[in-house]
Amino acid sequence: MNAKLEPGLYIVATPIGNLSDLSPRAATILSQADMIACEDSRVTAKLLQHIGVKRTMMPYHDHNADRVRPGLIDRMASESIALVSDAGTPLISDPGYKLVRDARAAGVTVTTIPGPCAAIAALTLAGLPSDRFLFLGFLPPKQKARADAIAEVAAVRATLVLYESGPRLGATLAALAEGLGDREAGVAREISKRFEECVTENLSVLAARYAENPPKGEIVVIVAPPGEAPAASADDADAALAEALTRLPPAKAAGEVAKKLGLDRRALYARAMDMKG
Repeated sequence: MNAKLEPGLYIVATPIGNLSDLSPRAATILSQADMIACEDSRVTAKLLQHIGVKRTMMPYHDHNADRVRPGLIDRMASESIALVSDAGTPLISDPGYKLVRDARAAGVTVTTIPGPCAAIAALTLAGLPSDRFLFLGFLPPKQKARADAIAEVAAVRATLVLYESGPRLGATLAALAEGLGDREAGVAREISKRFEECVTENLSVLAARYAENPPKGEIVVIVAPPGEAPAASADDADAALAEALTRLPPAKAAGEVAKKLGLDRRALYARAMDMKG
């Protein structure tokens, strides 16, 4: 007979491909939970079959979340509810954060059972800088909205990680190349499965490759951060100071330009005083 879990919400990461990636702890939680809230009960049923258990399931997804969430929160006062997505870590580009927020507000105990995440797995495969990264989820499908979203992060000095579907991959890679420049990037797919691959090239090369041969399934795209900006010249500094001095006193003008161009504030202040004199 299975042990009974304490009441609360259990956030359970599930495999993104290979079912053997389910952790022993996650398997225990799924086998002991009073109920499992899942995106698609058919997908979760296959996972439960893999570990040899049957549990009550309730669909929880974007289309019904607002309706079923209050009932789930009420049940957590006396029952253990496990939250899973179809693959990977719940809440990461999947529904769930509102359930966690409302559970915490209601005083429910929230526990996470960490495990697979496609974004992190792809980052480890690509060989691009991983000390600082920004996860973007899925970019907007419409061209203008997608271009605007890319423009917002063009100057961010971090590796970019995003999800995409096979049919849209070529267009997204081309949009990234146009909006970010022809940076080094990687396309990871079939992670943890037999035909796992991560192709790295410049964005333009990847865009041409996948425009002709769109892959199946969901994909992770990883894009290198921008290169170092060239150092500002003396003429650049003088031009910026001259403009700032039309609005600000020398000390504040020097501070503004120092922050903007990454130059020494004291040297800029001395130059500003010369220009004012």
